[in-house]
Amino acid sequence: MRVVLQRVLSGSVSVDGVVSGSIGAGYVLLVGIAAGDDESTVRRLAADVAKARLMPDPQGKMGVNLMDAGGEALAVSQFTLLADFSKGNRPSFNGAARPEVARPLFDLFVAELSTHLGRPVPTGVFGDDMRVELINDGPVTVVLE
Repeated sequence: MRVVLQRVLSGSVSVDGVVSGSIGAGYVLLVGIAAGDDESTVRRLAADVAKARLMPDPQGKMGVNLMDAGGEALAVSQFTLLADFSKGNRPSFNGAARPEVARPLFDLFVAELSTHLGRPVPTGVFGDDMRVELINDGPVTVVLE
């Protein structure tokens, strides 16, 4: 599993011009479920995201987690995070979980993160062609695996 976490001032995701999820200050999360991932991996990464101290503290340093900052999270499924270019210029996505496996694990990630944050986590539309807009804050972007 790979999660690209971007600290944002705001973010949204839309499909065919219709916004499916939006947030204010917090994290936009691009989430790739890998072949072989399981519920324990998903639960661990959801907790890691919630506890990551990347939000600014009163001194402006990264010292506060999303829960304590009262920030929001927006999760977007993105199998392309598992692209492998080791055999040429065209990516292989064999490392990504099949949709029938990935979707329930993505849904579990969202549910776990919602529980940690005490509020719903909006999402994109799994498997659809989406447009993600965000205003990166910092910029702060990290990858969790």
